[in-house]
Amino acid sequence: MANCSEKWVAGVLPFNGFTYHHINGTKNSGTIFDQNGNRHTAANLLEYADPRRIKVYVHAVVNKIIFTTQGGSRPKAQGVIFYDARGGKHTAFLKSVSRSEIILATGAIGSPQLLMLSGIGPTSQLEPLGIKVVLNQTMVGREMADNPSNGLIIPSPVLIDLDAPTTVGITKFGNYIESFSGYDFLALYGSSSGSQSPPNDFTVTFNKMGESSMSSREAMANPITNLGLILEKFVGPISKGYLELRNTNASDNPKVTFNYFQAPEDLRRCVQGMETMIDVVNSKSFSPFRYRNTTTQDLLNMMLNLKQNHRNLTVTSLEQFCRDSVNTMWHYHGGCVVGKVVDRDYKVLGVESLRVIDGSTFNFSPGTNPQATTMMLGRYMGRRILQDKDR
Repeated sequence: MANCSEKWVAGVLPFNGFTYHHINGTKNSGTIFDQNGNRHTAANLLEYADPRRIKVYVHAVVNKIIFTTQGGSRPKAQGVIFYDARGGKHTAFLKSVSRSEIILATGAIGSPQLLMLSGIGPTSQLEPLGIKVVLNQTMVGREMADNPSNGLIIPSPVLIDLDAPTTVGITKFGNYIESFSGYDFLALYGSSSGSQSPPNDFTVTFNKMGESSMSSREAMANPITNLGLILEKFVGPISKGYLELRNTNASDNPKVTFNYFQAPEDLRRCVQGMETMIDVVNSKSFSPFRYRNTTTQDLLNMMLNLKQNHRNLTVTSLEQFCRDSVNTMWHYHGGCVVGKVVDRDYKVLGVESLRVIDGSTFNFSPGTNPQATTMMLGRYMGRRILQDKDR
């Protein structure tokens, strides 16, 4: 069967064909996969680096930034403490050049965590953990946000290609409708609690309702079911949360609270997106990919009873469905927001020789996927820094 992505977002009009522009309707967008199916990430840019001017340490975990303070001057980043794969402790220092600096690019979770571990953050959090306060910066770890993801897993009676989303439907009210197909989504989301059985005529196809021992990586690499996933992300979000340290170990995840749907507008957008997806699933163009006797209620109830939700539920409203089935879109951001923690040149406010250049500086997630924006930000700021050094 041919690629079915456009069918999955049918009904989000107009169809705009291939474009990089963010416009309402359905479009085919860019991809980091080449014509041979090979994925190209930011790591590939190392091929173009001058090996005489760069060293890459793998399996190295930075635990702390080292600061110096002279007299009444502002703290200045001087180096980092990091650990190798065997637990060996190392230090790396900036060269004694006035314009040398440290750049954090550890993401929305890692960058605020590392700033706090280094003594830049709210005193009320740092002192109880025995962290020496370098700068009382109350906005580090604040305004954390994650775009909620809600959707439907849909068993298909026909063969579905393995397909990642390159087609997206952008609604006029700020939803981005995307689809995946061919993966074992039940292994990815967690298998069912068993209380909700699928209709009889797709029991054979929808055969992963029992316990699954597959890891997410295995599920992505071994597409064994005719399952499709249609999901939404929406602009923003408005709801904000916070990040807190659990301990002083950089290898341990911090505590993050995103406060999904705290803002009523976010919940309204989720419901509008779900209504759009239900219209798509019920459309004539979608009918070849859906079992005839599967109702919308069946699909909603099965989504709620996947193992990740840990409870036996029945849909009573789309508002409640959004709350009960929310998942991450992996587009979390914030924690080092421009104007609050860093300036417009991404320099950390109140200290010298330190920048943060990653998604933690965003106050919203740009577009359907922030990956390209983040890569372009890195390239743009890299060129800016080099140009400034040449002046």
